[in-house]
Amino acid sequence: MTDTEKRVMARLCIKIVAETELYTTDEEVRNLVDWVCLSEQMKSINNEIRLLTGEYKIIEPKCREGIRDSLERMKTLCQERNQLYESQNELRGKKERIERTFTR
Repeated sequence: MTDTEKRVMARLCIKIVAETELYTTDEEVRNLVDWVCLSEQMKSINNEIRLLTGEYKIIEPKCREGIRDSLERMKTLCQERNQLYESQNELRGKKERIERTFTR
């Protein structure tokens, strides 16, 4: 699926939620909308993880030279990345629970 298709799907979900009662009255619609939204959140977190990892790789060689500021930034990056991984795992769990409802 292309980025444009994903954006269109997300906009459709927003319209469904905003302009109808389907989200509150139909569990399958709610699960489908939630699945799309969770997928987009996971994609966003993955992009942040990639950016943090890229910055970490740039800083790492300087750290080996003994630059204290770089070491502290690396520590912060690791903490931020770990928090994002935790968020990602929580979202993955929610997404998997929703996906299990699809197979029933």
